[in-house]
Amino acid sequence: MTRRRFAVVNHLVDFHRRTPCDPTAGADVAAADPLSRAFAALADPTRRDLVARLADGDATVQELAAPHAMSVQAISKHVRVLCDAGVVTRPGDGQRRPVHLDAEVFDLMTAWIERYRRQAEARYQRLDAVLADLQLDERHAPDQPAPADREATA
Repeated sequence: MTRRRFAVVNHLVDFHRRTPCDPTAGADVAAADPLSRAFAALADPTRRDLVARLADGDATVQELAAPHAMSVQAISKHVRVLCDAGVVTRPGDGQRRPVHLDAEVFDLMTAWIERYRRQAEARYQRLDAVLADLQLDERHAPDQPAPADREATA
């Protein structure tokens, strides 16, 4: 009886990736614009926590994994997602490969958020003006009986 050997291949892994931080890795991620990639990467609370830690300075994957209740490999996968989205960078050489926060993508995100914040602020200012006009009209209107008084007299 001969045994057949089968190769086990994980179809979810891109084995043809050129670099550990290839921003074009993954068809759906590559097709998205940089802003969409960044927001998608930051949708996970663990990755947001990693970004908060990296705001204090560069760190290795082992240093990033220390406060978390997950393996170094799991943190490494989170770092790869952040790297593919352009949120962080890692040098390709050396034994100690610190993860570095890339501020450029945050400038892009901030500009996008600020644009919509300004639009919302303008709407609130218009609403405040309308409310102020209504209050002014109420103060200058002749005294009218309250709605309940009007019903009683009818």
